[in-house]
Amino acid sequence: MKVRATDIAQMASASDVIFDALREAIAKGDIAEGQTLRQDHIARMFNVSRIPVREALTRLEEQGLVSTQRYRGAVVTTLSADEIREIFEFRAVLEPEVLRYSVERISAEGLETAKRFADAFSTETDSSHWGELNRRFHYSLYEPSGRPYYLQTISAALDRVDRYLRAQLVLTSGMARARREHQGILDACIRRDAEAAARLTREHILGASVSLIDFLERTRAERALAERSPAANGAGRPRD
Repeated sequence: MKVRATDIAQMASASDVIFDALREAIAKGDIAEGQTLRQDHIARMFNVSRIPVREALTRLEEQGLVSTQRYRGAVVTTLSADEIREIFEFRAVLEPEVLRYSVERISAEGLETAKRFADAFSTETDSSHWGELNRRFHYSLYEPSGRPYYLQTISAALDRVDRYLRAQLVLTSGMARARREHQGILDACIRRDAEAAARLTREHILGASVSLIDFLERTRAERALAERSPAANGAGRPRD
């Protein structure tokens, strides 16, 4: 299991550090869907007791990133295509409305911040940073909306699909498309065209949903086929 561990035995907020580290590892795909998170192993990695580990796992479960299974303990959740589709449909309703509010309120400095994130997203060569920059770009446009509850709800929805979005950006042509669409959304905000910004955001989200689901269905089908192959099951190997 690949997690950035830190000796936090003396830290007061050990559960926060563990929670952040595990969430980031799940988002980056370093901890795969279906993988078991063993409390004793995590406790040793961070040099703590199991108590802060349990607290961190409980928070991850509340966010839908892990589930507790009998005999296995905490397991990284796997979202079905239908679940992902529903989350994106929800985002496509809420996020354009948040952006409508923002376009009316965002300052010149706020637009400059969004432009910096858009430029960083377009020029970043380290693919491990793409997912975070993508999220920062969108949030820089949403934050001026003055709708904290909306933003909290959007953040929770993004947490559920973040790992899949990051994989799609890295492993498909989604990055090039996202660059173009980000620029279109930003240009609409600069023009103070709330309707265009909202429409482009909705199209951006729904387009990403179609691409992501197609990507997941193909990769999962390929994985299932590989697992059923004779080589994967040890068939055809010479007997002793």
